[in-house]
Amino acid sequence: MNPPQEKILVLDFGSQYTQLIARTTRELGAYCEIHPHDMPAESLLAFAPRGVILSGGPRSALEKNAPPVSDAVLNCGAPILGICYGMQALAARLGGTLRKSPRREYGPASIVRATDSILLDAAFGGEKTLPVWMSHGDEIAELPPGFSALAKSESIDGIPAAMADAARNIFALQFHPEVSHTRNGREILDRFLRDICGLGCGWTAPNFADAAVADIRAQVGNEKVLLALSGGVDSAVAAALLHRAIGDNLVCVLVDNGLMRLGEVRQVREVFAERFGMSLDVAEASERFFAALKGVTDPEEKRRRIGHAFIEVFEARARDAGADAKWLAQGTIYPDVVESARAASGKAAAIKTHHNVGGLPERLHLKLLEPLRELFKDEVRRLGLLLGLPEDLLGRHPFPGPGLAVRIPGEVTRERAETARLADAIWQEELRASGCDRLVAQAFAVLLPVRSVGVMGDFRTYEDAVALRAVTTTDFMTADWARLPDDVLARASARIVNEVPGVNRALYDITSKPPATVEWE
Repeated sequence: MNPPQEKILVLDFGSQYTQLIARTTRELGAYCEIHPHDMPAESLLAFAPRGVILSGGPRSALEKNAPPVSDAVLNCGAPILGICYGMQALAARLGGTLRKSPRREYGPASIVRATDSILLDAAFGGEKTLPVWMSHGDEIAELPPGFSALAKSESIDGIPAAMADAARNIFALQFHPEVSHTRNGREILDRFLRDICGLGCGWTAPNFADAAVADIRAQVGNEKVLLALSGGVDSAVAAALLHRAIGDNLVCVLVDNGLMRLGEVRQVREVFAERFGMSLDVAEASERFFAALKGVTDPEEKRRRIGHAFIEVFEARARDAGADAKWLAQGTIYPDVVESARAASGKAAAIKTHHNVGGLPERLHLKLLEPLRELFKDEVRRLGLLLGLPEDLLGRHPFPGPGLAVRIPGEVTRERAETARLADAIWQEELRASGCDRLVAQAFAVLLPVRSVGVMGDFRTYEDAVALRAVTTTDFMTADWARLPDDVLARASARIVNEVPGVNRALYDITSKPPATVEWE
């Protein structure tokens, strides 16, 4: 889709919060994109940002090869906001002096107002101090020429916590306004967007939908589009958007790999084939997937084999669609785009392989269509509501591409998949019944490769154990285990042990991310 004219550019210096900066900016009504800090000058000028935000990062601006702020950024004519490393990099580039801090600041801190400012006044309100979130080991000993301190650290000898050169529209913050721990942080970003960059902040889902439909029609014309429909939120919204744009020229393919949630195939049929009248091809392929997984216990190998089997099945279905199929659509969303770019540039470590339909367009000689690639997850959900998708589908918790296979440590068999599916369904039912599903970001059951002794009636049992997982998070970069009521856990445990054959023990996972990941594999 062609982006709007009012655009914010977020330059990524490697911070774990970069996507959160962009998400918050979008939520405030300003369209933005994330690009690497060394974005070529010609690309930056072509992007024509109305404002530039420099992210934080793990490096020290005192390092010999520390990433610099480019001339292109300083000369682009748009207001600049540096955050954390972005502030230090600006100070170093513009003639300030940095030094290692004798007392590093990581976590909650307070800053003190130094002077009135358009950027911070609303956040401070009538208070002299403001609670913020810091993450730095360097400090600015001397501000660059032309800059004044807007706020200072309360705890470290009054070092600058925010600075500005109002004449050049350059602002910087040592703290992170994008995280919830900074009080009124959104207000700070809003002031930068509206009052400093002069944006109208009219980026909305309806605006996106209208423009996306027009773009899809212009791209596709009267050609057919194949979409891999999984039942998850992203592919569901992509299907609804494409169907609005091209109607019967969309063909959805659902690969039933035997690793989906309970009732998922039925729900997909009801929503997409019956309610929306979409062309839906269900490929029953569970035998192929379980054969591919036989004897496999390594998580990465599971993902690889599932991805390979999916491609084989989808290839066969695509050939059946005939020569009219010219496009392959995917439910790629903006975090996927950013992480793929980071991985390709070597700026992010791979934690686990993501299952997708990578490579299919080339193998099938199809053109790739990714109508949601500019949206974050929350924006995708709002778009789905606008397009008429049911709230219970859009509100579903994230489900991994390889399905239940990564929630069954050890070998995956049809029988173990059925056990995990039933346990997960009961866990979800109890969370919904108690209202706790609205309090957690993701919840699921894991079938452990562990058996334990139990007793049912007068008989000894030696059966499987299930771990229940529920986490709270806003961005999935970090997550905490959900403090659920005891009675909810008790009912779920009792039902799983009594209703799921072969299970005699239920455990609750109380590990945060980090050190764990949300999923087990």
